[in-house]
Amino acid sequence: MDYRSGSTSRVFVIRFDDNDDFLVELTNLIKKENIRNAWFQIIGGVKEIDCVIGPKKPVMPPDPVWQEVRDARETLGSGSIFWDENNEPKIHLHAAMGHHGDTVTGCLRKGSKTYLVLEVILYEITGFEATRPWSDEKGFNILTFS
Repeated sequence: MDYRSGSTSRVFVIRFDDNDDFLVELTNLIKKENIRNAWFQIIGGVKEIDCVIGPKKPVMPPDPVWQEVRDARETLGSGSIFWDENNEPKIHLHAAMGHHGDTVTGCLRKGSKTYLVLEVILYEITGFEATRPWSDEKGFNILTFS
């Protein structure tokens, strides 16, 4: 385990509308506002997303199992933001997405489209240096403190 202590700085309240590509637009906002470290929560609707719903086996590096979501889903999730070694923001977002009693839970990765509305509360964290560089050993981007 490793950790740092920081403070909440700016707080952003963000609304994504129907058909918005929320991961692309969230990335654009992160770059525009130069948000280096953050925690966020989402609530609302998703109608398109590609997500990882777990590894095929519990080994390192993991072999991800992908699932496409292509229907209206009520969504609740949490995520973090740290930048990688190429100075690009890396969003790590896990969410549960329900539709008529069927729930998919996973790591939301790409192809995101909002259904009706998606609200995000984003808390910028300051007071320490951190990145999320790629780890060949682990097979994913891992939170690393400077």
